[in-house]
Amino acid sequence: MKVFRTPDDRFTDLPGFPFAPHYATVRDADGTELRIHYVDEGPPDADPIVLMHGNPTWAYLYRRMIPPLVAAGRRVIAVDLVGCGRSDKPAAKADYTLARHCDWMAQWLTGLDLRRVTLFCQDWGGTIGLYLVSLHPERFDRVIASNTGLPIGEGESDFMKMWVGMMREATDFPWPMLEQGMQAKLSPGEIAAYRAPFPTNAHEAGIISFPTLIAVQPDNPGVPLNREAWARLAAFDKPFLTVFGDLDPVARGWDKRAQAHIPGAAGQAHANIPGASHFIQEDAPAELVDHILRFVDVT
Repeated sequence: MKVFRTPDDRFTDLPGFPFAPHYATVRDADGTELRIHYVDEGPPDADPIVLMHGNPTWAYLYRRMIPPLVAAGRRVIAVDLVGCGRSDKPAAKADYTLARHCDWMAQWLTGLDLRRVTLFCQDWGGTIGLYLVSLHPERFDRVIASNTGLPIGEGESDFMKMWVGMMREATDFPWPMLEQGMQAKLSPGEIAAYRAPFPTNAHEAGIISFPTLIAVQPDNPGVPLNREAWARLAAFDKPFLTVFGDLDPVARGWDKRAQAHIPGAAGQAHANIPGASHFIQEDAPAELVDHILRFVDVT
């Protein structure tokens, strides 16, 4: 497997992102080693809050949430999915499958031996993160799912049909779509920071591939994996909270399905944040921090 690694100088002086990089290495089934980047801030002996992002973002998405969580005495880990951020980037679109993403991140989780985890997950960070919860429930104390879901081949919304169809033959990522997924207005420096991991479109194979991996069609190869995870989550009785944006067009309605299916969701203070869209971390970072800290304290 050919792999790209974004040069470190692409990440110099990014606005609002002073955090030191940390790295772990995982091994693909074909023997290729991949380096995964993560931010690790706060007391190293504290129970970790793990933040998982979606497409096409990276740990930069959490830059406004990490400092107040750390100030509250928490250890905060924000990881970059393979193909994103400072993590390694397999070069071919065919290198990316849902099964591989789940395996890579499971190796990362167990390799760091993370336990007593509070998971906050959004978009692909949720699809992959919830698989990890279903596979290793003993490592998670609680979960907060935001604008995400586990699609199990039950059909496409109009938005998803447009998005998957547009990206199936794409050779570069349509970056204006990033800002269309939020109400917040990014500065030119912030837009450049989101694009920093991708100095050429050859580095974008992962973020181009993600839409075609969304298991909404019945014949999508990821459907069996997600169905297995969904079935296992029916036994997850630890605290499970949903915090969705009421303007999100991507995962609308999945919060209600999760609340009805996952035992740990019963009786929790589920929330919808008015005026927040898909990239809710940009639209409502302070509200999300409040929900996370309150949830940890109460549960």
